[in-house]
Amino acid sequence: MEGKSAPARPELAEQASQFMLLERAVEQEYRPLMLAELQRRVNAVAQAAQTAEPACPRCGKTMGRKDTRPVSWLARFGRLSAPVSRFVCRACHVQCRPLLDLLGVEPGRISGSLARLLALMAAVAPYSLAVRLAWLLLGVDVNAMSVWRAAQRLGQAAADYSEDLSAYHADSRSQAIVNPDAPQTVVLSVDGCALGMQVRTRRRHRTDGEKLPPLPTLPDGHFREVKTGVLLLPDERVETSPGRHWLVRRFLVSCLGDADAIFHRLYAQLRELGWMGADTTVVIVGDGAEWIWNRATWFIRRCEILDLWHALEHAWAFARLRYGDGSAQADRWVHQIAEDLRAGKVEDVIARLKRLHPKTAELRESLAGLIRYYYLLA
Repeated sequence: MEGKSAPARPELAEQASQFMLLERAVEQEYRPLMLAELQRRVNAVAQAAQTAEPACPRCGKTMGRKDTRPVSWLARFGRLSAPVSRFVCRACHVQCRPLLDLLGVEPGRISGSLARLLALMAAVAPYSLAVRLAWLLLGVDVNAMSVWRAAQRLGQAAADYSEDLSAYHADSRSQAIVNPDAPQTVVLSVDGCALGMQVRTRRRHRTDGEKLPPLPTLPDGHFREVKTGVLLLPDERVETSPGRHWLVRRFLVSCLGDADAIFHRLYAQLRELGWMGADTTVVIVGDGAEWIWNRATWFIRRCEILDLWHALEHAWAFARLRYGDGSAQADRWVHQIAEDLRAGKVEDVIARLKRLHPKTAELRESLAGLIRYYYLLA
């Protein structure tokens, strides 16, 4: 319309607000004081811990002091250091550094609290961006490799704990967490996703800012399936707004392993949560993969449900072959299938599919697979 000027283009602020600058100034001013106080407390712990000689964990005899060397590590407020004594049992050839075990730190590495924050940033952002966030939010100057190492070490520790917990609960001698108020119903949903694994003998490095070429195509045999399960309680489903429901909590279990591994972990998590009572019914939701239903029998009281979305995904595959991709007829056909499945008319759907007479071998094969899949629902 005439007489009106063009709208102003939105722009981002070139610098932080005055209050943010004040916050950062205070943080930078008092960070050395916090580092100094933390160092003082570390020194006090070190002085108290290294006066006594520890006992050998094997033979029980007193261990002798071998040497004392300075050790440093990186924390939120900066780099800390302490003189660390090393003790040795000459009979058993066992060595230990009690101060490091007491503090829970490792020489030259990042402290546990800082590593957790860096790993959290790495989980939601690329490593290069996580480095910038670490500086902006925490005032910590690290590189991308440090963030990668923190994420890898914590991820491996979590995987090891999950595996050990699975082995513990799989042992008949283990003591389960007894919960007299165990839920009547627990929902377990499980699926898998194939991921390609790049296997390289050496890391790639940029030189002079050059752009690295794309990674080569993955050969056969370098794909592995990440299996993931979700545990939840139906009673914890709340209505956040009219017609909109949400879960209060849910527990995610994942592993890079076979079907037995994921079900062992799911079973262990159920026992650890105290959700496996004598009268608890486990509702298992999954697609038509045989590895899921072959292990559903692990749970004596169970209800097996083939999820609707995978059922409709197979219906769409046949509809696109029969009517063409994007056709209105395919849309109406799948819509009717969905309505009947929601109403529990699985037998009617199968009978209707059997009355079809596709003309091509590809259509006949697709239809036969669809009918076999829906028999899992019946």
